[in-house]
Amino acid sequence: MGHGKPHAPERVIRRLKIIEGQVRGLAEMVERDAYCIDVITQTSAVKRALSGVEDLLMEHHLGTCLIHQMQAGKTSAATREILKVYQLKRR
Repeated sequence: MGHGKPHAPERVIRRLKIIEGQVRGLAEMVERDAYCIDVITQTSAVKRALSGVEDLLMEHHLGTCLIHQMQAGKTSAATREILKVYQLKRR
């Protein structure tokens, strides 16, 4: 994950492993023909969890990598990346 806090990758990995377990649970729910609303509730939880991982990654990038670019005088590259992050988050 580039520059910055050494604990950031561990936090992302931990969250992704939790999401991995949630997705396995979803597959099991579908295999046992669980009630549709229960499955949809769990898919929504997975989407929220992925959004949280995305937020963590973006926060890390904005707070470290872009700061390094700006300090190195690469402000136009940093500006492009900020706009790209903004556009990705709006999707």
